[in-house]
Amino acid sequence: MPESPPNDDQFADLFSKLPDPNQRGGGDSSASPPSRREARAAAQRGDGSATPPETIAASADQPVADRVPESAPLDALFVDDVSEREHVARLRRDRRKSRIAGWVVFGVVLALLGGLTAGGFYVWNTYEDKIRAFMGWEEPKDYEAGMATGEVSVTIVSGDNGASISQTLFDSGVTKTADAFYDHLIATAQNPTFQPGVYSMQQQMTSAAALEALLNPANKQEYTAQLREGLTVEQSLPLLADGIGLPLADLQAAVVDPAAYGVAASSLEGWLFPATYTFDPGATAPQVIQTLVDRSVASLDAAGVPEADRQRILTTASIIQREARLDEDFYKVSRVIANRLADGMKLQMDSTAQFGFNELHDGTASSSAEALEDPNAWNTYVVDGLPAGPISNPGDTAIDAAMHPAEGDWLYFVTWNMDTGETIFSATYAEHEQGIAQWDQWCADNDNRGC
Repeated sequence: MPESPPNDDQFADLFSKLPDPNQRGGGDSSASPPSRREARAAAQRGDGSATPPETIAASADQPVADRVPESAPLDALFVDDVSEREHVARLRRDRRKSRIAGWVVFGVVLALLGGLTAGGFYVWNTYEDKIRAFMGWEEPKDYEAGMATGEVSVTIVSGDNGASISQTLFDSGVTKTADAFYDHLIATAQNPTFQPGVYSMQQQMTSAAALEALLNPANKQEYTAQLREGLTVEQSLPLLADGIGLPLADLQAAVVDPAAYGVAASSLEGWLFPATYTFDPGATAPQVIQTLVDRSVASLDAAGVPEADRQRILTTASIIQREARLDEDFYKVSRVIANRLADGMKLQMDSTAQFGFNELHDGTASSSAEALEDPNAWNTYVVDGLPAGPISNPGDTAIDAAMHPAEGDWLYFVTWNMDTGETIFSATYAEHEQGIAQWDQWCADNDNRGC
């Protein structure tokens, strides 16, 4: 038979070469339909079979026009690999932008949460007392009955009152807070007379039990005297007399001549070491004083103080003892003293002005205007350098701090919380003014207690 005449319709010829949809997979109707990629590759070959992957990969970089033969099916003419690549690239860019946007949002959320947390800490630290009072979360100021344990010696000094004894009991671990004992006296309308001396007590006592113990003569220790840090000679001698039963006049006469005890100074101020002492009933006043001086020498030697520097170190240590409230601050206060002396600044320590003006024992941290202006040899608001001598009896920590000040550039400090003794140290006066403002606020919120 003659061959079929050529078809002048090119599109019809193309359609005639398209695979029969009813005969996919070589006529096997049960075979799985080819993928779009396989169909496109088969259309390019015109044989309905899938192009090997290596052939597809090899032709991927060719222009579309070169990769589509003239006899390719109609749908191959509209294949646009470039558009497909751009579409994929656009999807990738969109995903990358989405990830970046997600991280940005995450960072903003973290910043907001961090700001809220920091703000919460600031509010709590600043207004904790008021928040606790408003919410009814205040902790009890007193220990509960039955918690008392151990044994501790508490010294009552001549002239002590309810407020100062309340602080002493707290410092000794007897009561839970600094004002618990005093509040108990006010609440129960009591104003007893306290006898100077050393009393055997327990720690973690209720205020009521502590009061009962102080009023019980059986708790007063005989032939025992306890001198706490920071006392002066004037304060120490009555405690010695009351504790060991010696006449006060004998002790006052015994301290007149420091040279009798090997002290090259005009006074024994600073040389009566603070500690608890027990003497035999027959001990004389000079023997008692010699015991205290020897204990000071032992502390100076332990700190590595040269004999020629003893008086200077005791003077510095006595200021540290009166100014620092917490043990860890002793060495910082020592550094402030050293830095101010090195810079040629006046020390301007309130404790020295108070000592020189005889108002060291009024129980406040601030000095009167008269004390600050009085031109005595101890007032470091007036004189340059160290005062004329020690202003109190320093303990081991203060003596060691005087020899080994902490490293720092501080020139100022202020104790802003008179209950806890927390202190702010500053290198500049602008920073110091901020600390003073914090102290002023605390004093205003606490009835100027101890301020």
